[in-house]
Amino acid sequence: MQSTVETSDKLLNTTVETAEQLGLTADEFERIKTILGRVPNFTELSMYSVMWSEHCSYKNSIVWLKSLPREGDRLLVKAGEENAGLVDIGDGYACVFKIESHNHPSAIEPFQGAATGVGGIHRDIFTMGARPIAALNSLRFGNLKDAKTQHLLKGIVHGIGHYGNCFGVPTVGGEAYFEDCYGTNPLVNAMSVGIVKVGQTVSATSYGPGNPVFIVGSATGKDGIGGASFASADITEESAEDLPAVQVGDPFQEKKLLEACLEVIKTNALVGMQDMGAAGITCSTAEMSAKGEHGMNIYLDKVPTRQENMKAWEMLLSESQERMLIVVHKGREAEVLKIFEKWDLHCVQIGEVTKEPHLKFYMNGMLEADVPAESLVLGGGAPQYHRAYTEPAYFEKIKAFDVQNVQDTLHPRFVAERLVKLPNIASKRWIYTQYDSMVGTANASTNAPSDAAIVLVKGTKKALALTTDCNSRYVFASPHIGGQIAVAEAARNIVCSGGEPVAITNCLNFGNPYDPEVYYQFVHAIKGMGEACRKFNTPVTGGNVSFYNQGPDGPVYPTPTIGMLGILDSLEQRITLNFKEAGHLVYLVGRSRNDINSSEYLHKIIGIEHSPAPHFHLEEEHQLQAAIAKLNKAGLIQSAHDVSEGGLFITLLESAMASGLGFDVHTNSNFRKDAYLFGESQSRVVVTVKPEDKEKFEALLHGLIDASDHSVRSEKIGVVKGEHVVIDGEDWGKVGEWKVLYDTAIENHLQ
Repeated sequence: MQSTVETSDKLLNTTVETAEQLGLTADEFERIKTILGRVPNFTELSMYSVMWSEHCSYKNSIVWLKSLPREGDRLLVKAGEENAGLVDIGDGYACVFKIESHNHPSAIEPFQGAATGVGGIHRDIFTMGARPIAALNSLRFGNLKDAKTQHLLKGIVHGIGHYGNCFGVPTVGGEAYFEDCYGTNPLVNAMSVGIVKVGQTVSATSYGPGNPVFIVGSATGKDGIGGASFASADITEESAEDLPAVQVGDPFQEKKLLEACLEVIKTNALVGMQDMGAAGITCSTAEMSAKGEHGMNIYLDKVPTRQENMKAWEMLLSESQERMLIVVHKGREAEVLKIFEKWDLHCVQIGEVTKEPHLKFYMNGMLEADVPAESLVLGGGAPQYHRAYTEPAYFEKIKAFDVQNVQDTLHPRFVAERLVKLPNIASKRWIYTQYDSMVGTANASTNAPSDAAIVLVKGTKKALALTTDCNSRYVFASPHIGGQIAVAEAARNIVCSGGEPVAITNCLNFGNPYDPEVYYQFVHAIKGMGEACRKFNTPVTGGNVSFYNQGPDGPVYPTPTIGMLGILDSLEQRITLNFKEAGHLVYLVGRSRNDINSSEYLHKIIGIEHSPAPHFHLEEEHQLQAAIAKLNKAGLIQSAHDVSEGGLFITLLESAMASGLGFDVHTNSNFRKDAYLFGESQSRVVVTVKPEDKEKFEALLHGLIDASDHSVRSEKIGVVKGEHVVIDGEDWGKVGEWKVLYDTAIENHLQ
């Protein structure tokens, strides 16, 4: 089967060796030959190599992703139908939101890798016609004492802050963890949230033979070539040689592109629009054509370029930033060109839509590639694999853990003083002060302290509650339970902020999928996530899978990051976490347990790496969240803060530090003191109550108690008082002194 397509490079005779060098398998090479009815040329094979990479095709994950709940009353599109999720938030508005990874580029070139990750996720939002109003992120780094980790941290945070601040979208929330396993391969997950009026979105589709195809935005260069394939391979010592695969971003150019795209959408001159992210021109032409069941003729010599003499395959694979592909209704070209000219952006016709569902790419009159559009995309010709999986060997160490072998002998104040300075617990202010949380005029974060970020929806009384969550050590200990907890904690954060959880987007970060133990983690995390999403009625709107996150020492912790959207019908529903007044009563809502599993205390202070996930049960969590929502609706709680990393003590301290007010609490002698204060068993929330509301508060909770093992329990543990931290009658010092330890711990490492 000899190729009938001519190429300027005469690279006709590709072989299985060529395919394998491009990251394809021998079986996939045969599949491509069958699809085309001939041997692909180098340009075509390069296109398949990026489109069938894990990053674009989800070939090793899609069979399990399909098991997640993807429908709901508020969802306006199903997961995977568009670039991002689209959720009806009422009053004629919809929210568009999504989270994606930029891990490998950030590991090699931290500033640009992180910056272009932010730019890319914002383009996913405004390519649908929504204006981005908020950004969040979820970051993972290695040991903070290591020079390399400090270099990566500084570069990544600078990149995120630079792009977001210049682009003009506030960063309103996020998380950062530090674990040795992320030393080689940090995780950079970026989330963007936008608002659009219902019915004013634009689809990533193409139809209408003869309709012109335009490339708009920046010129095309050689940066980012092969980026999708680069993201689908392990990080090694030689990965720095792949530096050209890291894109270069320009936030000011993207700001112009945003305004131009939103303006052109209003003209109704567009058939469809798609951003150029992974795989660039190849991906955008393929996905739009496949969705619209048409094809395109594309003339690559018309594409504006930054470098001379770029080859066809280089242009097709380039991931240069700040570019869009648009299809325009024939006859409406002039008004589209006028808008992009006003914003001083390229807007060049590079082809037209065809009836035949093939993509044909020409260079100087020569046909360089001819492939069926459907064969390139997810759900079309791209392969889908069922990988083998086996229980990880380290589970034996987890099963061997016995809490009775851990003596509760350390003085709790000594433990607390060490805990508050751990990087996973200490203030991340060194990070978030580099992000502008108030930039932009369309919407503004209220910036008051709460478990989830609250963003006002301009023109309505509504607000969005936004959070990113995942404790990857829990997932490492039990992928199934850890996956459930990631969803549950996100929902808990939204409920504790006064919102109703509505939907999620996810960023699934795992090691090499060909490793059966890694794939076991992936499969069981997906199962746990799916069960939790069904329980909390938070369907999945879309997201991203990032495999191959590992270094020479092995894979990172399995990290299924959850980005969750919640809704407040009015800002009056909002709950903040800071103590309000001295004399308010402090309650722990939820059940205490003798549980120190996978806690920061056990891992970082006692030094035990392998232990089970902390206690968690979906029904118990569901009832807890329902109770907090009822208490809030009744106006009976003054603050709420969920118990998470660091346990009850850190929760109390964070509420105290946010207000400058101290507390006087007692522990429960029915439990180990270390478990009661520092254990991380789930489904617990600290709330404060006015003394005059005590009887109503307790009566409401009492009415929720039933005979089940999962009904809500609560106990009064103390009172907001003065400016000191008092535990069991012992004065542990002033809140201000603790705040200094908390605020400066990470900064002290970076000096």
